[in-house]
Amino acid sequence: MASVTYDHVFKKFGDFTALNDLNINVEDKEFLVLVGPSGCGKTTALRCLAGLEEVTGGRVMIGENVVNDVAPKDRDIAMVFQSYALYPHMTVFDNMAFGLKLRKVPKNDIKRRVEEAAQILGIEQLLKRKPRELSGGQRQRVAVGRAIVREPKVFLFDEPLSNLDAKLRVQTRAEISKLHHNLQTTFIYVTHDQTEAMTMASRIAVMNKGILQQLDTPQTLYDHPANLFVAGFIGSPAMNFFPAHLRKDNGALYVDTGDFTVKVPEKRTNAFMPHAGKEVIFGVRPEKIHTPEFAPPGISAEPVEAKVDVTELMGNEILLYLLAGKNSFVARVDPRTRTQIGEKMQLVFDMDNFHIFDPSSDQENPVSVN
Repeated sequence: MASVTYDHVFKKFGDFTALNDLNINVEDKEFLVLVGPSGCGKTTALRCLAGLEEVTGGRVMIGENVVNDVAPKDRDIAMVFQSYALYPHMTVFDNMAFGLKLRKVPKNDIKRRVEEAAQILGIEQLLKRKPRELSGGQRQRVAVGRAIVREPKVFLFDEPLSNLDAKLRVQTRAEISKLHHNLQTTFIYVTHDQTEAMTMASRIAVMNKGILQQLDTPQTLYDHPANLFVAGFIGSPAMNFFPAHLRKDNGALYVDTGDFTVKVPEKRTNAFMPHAGKEVIFGVRPEKIHTPEFAPPGISAEPVEAKVDVTELMGNEILLYLLAGKNSFVARVDPRTRTQIGEKMQLVFDMDNFHIFDPSSDQENPVSVN
């Protein structure tokens, strides 16, 4: 078992900076997820840890040891790639055992490790099959098993679920979370899917353009995003953003978008009053917008009229794509809601849960803590 540290790590490819002063400390036995859009540097960070890329500057540490100049095979890590990379002519057993045979591990020990890993993953009955006889989900489990038998200090996962269909993704996601719980080993997992990140991680590192945007628990990222990028990336559908003006009127404070105005509840007015008169970005999540008849009791509900542009019935909820003047936004509402495309309808914003961002810096206003 081991911790992992990125200490002021830079990685450049020519003039392009893939990692820009990356600082992350991954605790022993933690499940850290690196998340962000394509090209944000998350896979590069993983490859630098694995030794598949040399860092341009800074230090990569596993435990107390700096591993910048340590060969990949000597770093005591195991990596699961996006592609399964199984040998087609070998059985499942031989695929899982191959790395151990290269290290001249005794045959009895190899058999024990492979059978234990197969039992953990529920693939004991597949050990004599070849990859062509397996489904995508089974192949992925074999690839994970090949990593488990190594008994490494750190497991690295590079978008391992991207080749699976939606149902298998959910199933395998749960299996990997259970695997982490059973093995009690450090996991570092790369994905662009924020749902995977939110459901699996102990902590999430959100990256963009090679820069770490925020590192925290899933719930904290959701409740208190550090900036517009994190707020828009974490959550599905994404947070709604409205250019707005904070306006003071008779001692009350209002968020005025030009097309609709909502009042800031009295309990939050004092915190925001120093910013009255300023241009801001007003943020509210789709699940904090309700139809009046199904709004939760006791919220600070502010009415907004909008026209329905698109509806998506999901069974347990309805996603409404709405237009209010020049502003478009999404609401996640109760499935009992009855509405039609083109219809004007009344909605209510839960003003106990909103965010204010500074448009000049994209940072969340520090006093807009719910």
